[in-house]
Amino acid sequence: MRFPASVITTVCVGALVGLAGTGAVRAAEETPNQMQGVDIVEHLGNTPPLDLTFRNEEGETVPLSTYVKGDKPVILTLVYFNCPMLCNMILNGLVEGMRGIEWTPGEDFRVVTVSIDSRETPELAKEKKANYLRQLGKPEAEEGWHFLTGDRDNIKKLADAVGFGFRYDADRMEYAHGAAIFLMSPEGKLTRYLYGIQFPPKQLKLALVEAGEGKLGSALDRFVLRCYHYDPASRKYGVYIWGIMRTGGLLTVLLVGLMLFIFWRRERRRGQATFGEPDDARDAKRDASGGSEQGLRSGLNG
Repeated sequence: MRFPASVITTVCVGALVGLAGTGAVRAAEETPNQMQGVDIVEHLGNTPPLDLTFRNEEGETVPLSTYVKGDKPVILTLVYFNCPMLCNMILNGLVEGMRGIEWTPGEDFRVVTVSIDSRETPELAKEKKANYLRQLGKPEAEEGWHFLTGDRDNIKKLADAVGFGFRYDADRMEYAHGAAIFLMSPEGKLTRYLYGIQFPPKQLKLALVEAGEGKLGSALDRFVLRCYHYDPASRKYGVYIWGIMRTGGLLTVLLVGLMLFIFWRRERRRGQATFGEPDDARDAKRDASGGSEQGLRSGLNG
């Protein structure tokens, strides 16, 4: 018995749709379990334990306080060096952001990149550091960007302190985790979380000025920050209307005050000049003024 081609096509399409639907349902059921515990919970204002120790690129054991010294803001990234995709995208985005600002790691701020995989070695960290420094194109940043590895306990304590969830997927042999970088004040206080894999220079600069707490950027940079506000919904800095209005009001008050000061100085100098003249000179001026007025009235009457 032969079936029409249209019937066969309909049956095949239906089967494919059914299989796709089954796969979609299965994916929907698996996704929550795969992503469970890998969210990011902001702990703004908290300070991670700075006595936690890690290994630097040379294999030396160092505490976090080695890089959080109270003099410069810090960008903290939690990734792992053998990550197949996401971690590389985060670090590439950070490099692009840093290339777009005039400041340099080490001179103006520090970057600390910590591996969440306790199996990774200082040798691998050193290799990754060299790669990203070449990409950044600022050799002087070598003393300002640090790649660290550590044991499982200290990695977990640091991740918990900043609210960074991650989980190892044994089936995929990789870590599931979110995408964000963490801004810290010179004393180590968490000041801002920037999410995603791209960090535009303007956003990164504003976050660094905010984290610097007066220790990074010019007076103009800090003035501009007053006109911007971090929006948790969009997860980026945007124009802050009230900040602009306050700034405009302040400028108006300063301008009016300056004008009044100039007017006062001018009147004061004029008064001092008149007071300092000899009596004969003031009398001569009055006589001359009076004579001119009398002549003018005579001319008008004539």
